[in-house]
Amino acid sequence: MKAMIFAAGRGERMRPLTDTCPKPLLKVRGRPLIVWHVLNLVRAGITDIVVNHAHLGQMIEDTLGDGSQFGARIVYSPEAQALETAGAIANARHLLGDEPFLAVSGDIYIPYFDFEQVKDVLADKDILGNPYPAEQRDIAWLYLVDNPPYHPDGDFGLTLYSLNNDGAPRFTFANIGVYRPEMFDAVAPGSRAKLAPLLRQYADLGRIGGELYAGAWANVGTVEQLAELNGGTAP
Repeated sequence: MKAMIFAAGRGERMRPLTDTCPKPLLKVRGRPLIVWHVLNLVRAGITDIVVNHAHLGQMIEDTLGDGSQFGARIVYSPEAQALETAGAIANARHLLGDEPFLAVSGDIYIPYFDFEQVKDVLADKDILGNPYPAEQRDIAWLYLVDNPPYHPDGDFGLTLYSLNNDGAPRFTFANIGVYRPEMFDAVAPGSRAKLAPLLRQYADLGRIGGELYAGAWANVGTVEQLAELNGGTAP
């Protein structure tokens, strides 16, 4: 399985830190956010990694290199301007191949997430005792978390491992997902496209599965959140 790490965002709410440092290179507990991902992916045996970038992208390439220092093989998908999540995937299709791939945002902090668990999530799910046939959840598998205070209404309902747009209770998308490449067939490479409309479309069709992740997770969106993760110390 290949993985894609999204690293193209400008990080407006993190300014002035992101004026001179791309958001995924901001450090939590002494290590850049994106390096946490690379190390955890390699630990799970996922060593082929695609990283997209735009703002200060050369700094990301200079930090990660070809990935050999981490035991990975890293290639890059540069964007002149950030293409949003679905656009970034469409632009990197030639690097991701034809099999399901993992995609994770470079600005979340998930130090204990076991990426080993993602490798077969789009395989036959009947072994989980789910009464719904596996083919109903064949296009994507998302990880959700309890709603943080800044997002109290959540994103999706979750019923028997199937995502829906209207169910309750609702949970927040953790920005970790496994996708089949054909989900992005309608998105032209080089175009800007958000992921949320695609997710909602396929959720309505019953084709997205998911599960709740209960481990440590933080979406590092503000300077204050970053400082809190670092024990109150500014990076």
